Amino acid sequence: MAFGRTDQKDWYKVLGAKPSDSLAELKRKYQKLALLYHPDKQEADVPAGEVEERVQRFIEIDQAWKILGNEETKKEYDLQQREDNLTKEWPLHAQIYLEDMSWNEDEQLYTLSCRCGGNYSVSKSETKDVSLVCCDTCSLVIQIL
Repeated sequence: MAFGRTDQKDWYKVLGAKPSDSLAELKRKYQKLALLYHPDKQEADVPAGEVEERVQRFIEIDQAWKILGNEETKKEYDLQQREDNLTKEWPLHAQIYLEDMSWNEDEQLYTLSCRCGGNYSVSKSETKDVSLVCCDTCSLVIQIL
């Protein structure tokens, strides 16, 4: 499942949750909100406009749970959020091809020296998920192409 980068919803905010919440905690928050906004649980005398708002809210809550309630999609979403936050916080120093980085067989790690003397490093297992890497000693960021 790919997540769009523009105008992305904060699915944690939709559930009133934090990224550090456990799966059980996320589920509890989802269930509480789902019961509150479920179309079948609405009062009969609610104005039509409010009914539509509540249905939209329920759809959002359900979508948030579909993403955050699944370990794989949650991990992908978290990585995307982290990447988006990095691009907002720190300027991109360079764009580098993975094959231009040094490969360390023993540690299964790609590394590249930073101009400050620190290193950019990404493990082989992260290469599919990560495209932005911070220097381990300064605030510079590179993008892996």
